[in-house]
Amino acid sequence: MSKPFPADEPFLQGYYAPLSAECDAAHLPVSGELPRELFGTLYRNGPNPQFAPRGPYHWFAGDGMLHAFHLEDGRASYRNRWVRTPKWELEHAEGEGLSAAFGSPRGSDPRIVALDSTTANTNVIWHGGRLLALEEAHAPFEVDPATLAPLGYQTFEGRLAGPMTAHPKIDPVTGEMIFFGYSTREPLGADMMLHVADKDGRLLRSEHFMAPFASMVHDFVVTRSHVIFPIFPLTGSMERAMKGLPPYAWEPDKGTHIGILPRGGSVADLRWFQGDPCYVFHPMNAFDDADGGVVCDMAKYAVAPLFPRPDGSPTGDRSPAARLVRWRFDMRDGTQAGYREQVLDDSACEFPRLDERFAMLPYRHGYLNTMPAGDAQRATDDRWGLSHIDLQSGQKRSWNPPPGDACGEPVFVPRGANAPEGDGWLLSVIWRQNENRSDLAVFDATDLGAGPVALVHLSHRVPAGFHGNWRPGGTLDVC
Repeated sequence: MSKPFPADEPFLQGYYAPLSAECDAAHLPVSGELPRELFGTLYRNGPNPQFAPRGPYHWFAGDGMLHAFHLEDGRASYRNRWVRTPKWELEHAEGEGLSAAFGSPRGSDPRIVALDSTTANTNVIWHGGRLLALEEAHAPFEVDPATLAPLGYQTFEGRLAGPMTAHPKIDPVTGEMIFFGYSTREPLGADMMLHVADKDGRLLRSEHFMAPFASMVHDFVVTRSHVIFPIFPLTGSMERAMKGLPPYAWEPDKGTHIGILPRGGSVADLRWFQGDPCYVFHPMNAFDDADGGVVCDMAKYAVAPLFPRPDGSPTGDRSPAARLVRWRFDMRDGTQAGYREQVLDDSACEFPRLDERFAMLPYRHGYLNTMPAGDAQRATDDRWGLSHIDLQSGQKRSWNPPPGDACGEPVFVPRGANAPEGDGWLLSVIWRQNENRSDLAVFDATDLGAGPVALVHLSHRVPAGFHGNWRPGGTLDVC
């Protein structure tokens, strides 16, 4: 029997509270005017537990739910569906939650442990003619792009061994998808795999290597010439997990290790740079500079948020904030030297994005979720706005919703295939706290401060989520 969700879990309340309904809407109301050049679908993913978990809940552990907004000819339609993974199907059949957070053997039904199922709750990408729902501990899970119906795991014709990151990088020039997996041969292990698939989704290359220690490697970056693997001291330990202690915990004494691999080389060519302890969930971009160095722009935390120390105690009294920084690596230096850091913006930020046509290349325009300075000083975390930063001039323009409202990750859509960098629209799903519902906001990316040019109105809330992407063209089967 289904049980009520616990009332004392902050990530099961308010903006984060689960949504129990799946629905279709063919003609959503629109304020303003949707640009008619916007023809495609914004897919967005995030954790939305179907049932109350067994034991403590972690935001990263909920079942994935996809929200699809299709824009065409100035009109908008919508569909949302849980990603019907093996875990979701088993729990749905039983009518109750069977899993502890992250599927831990302590507290989970043995059938759930045996399934070793994805939650498919972190990102959703379009590549090689497939729509893939991703989380970093398992293979991708494919869904139908029009109906969001499940199509099963995508293992690249059985050639993918182990998990795939939720943040693959798609080369805008070749269409190749570069990705990795961590803990590929044993749970919470230090082993990793590098993979490359061609533009049609055929796996071309897989190589195994060892990280300095087991870590939660959430994301990475790629340039035209290099692949960069950041290993931060948010460590994994099966020994801890089996004792009922945190599977992932903050161990700053291990420091930060950045592995850089030539794209044309092998893992034998990996070079490791060392730095102070920190954590990055999400980079903005990386590129090769004119001097042969590597530049990485990162949303950096001084302390990893949302995770405790190894003994389970908190790392501080309040959640830390990330700042946008630039790291420069001198590839001509043959030593294991450190790297230089430059602060690009001092605002609290997350979910950095760019015009993806300039991924892996020198670029000018970046987009972020940012917190208004006054809110950050009051230590509130209930209002996230949007910012556009011009990395050439240093100028930043922001738009903030009313107090209590929160903007989701910004997604850039170019005005056309040949439009200049940054010429297009910025899409973000906004939670309206007072009405407990959400809007899809469309901004002119060249004039973010002017506010939305159009709002697509939902009658319900899209729960706080993670990542989304735009698929040009296509359709959504909403009657």
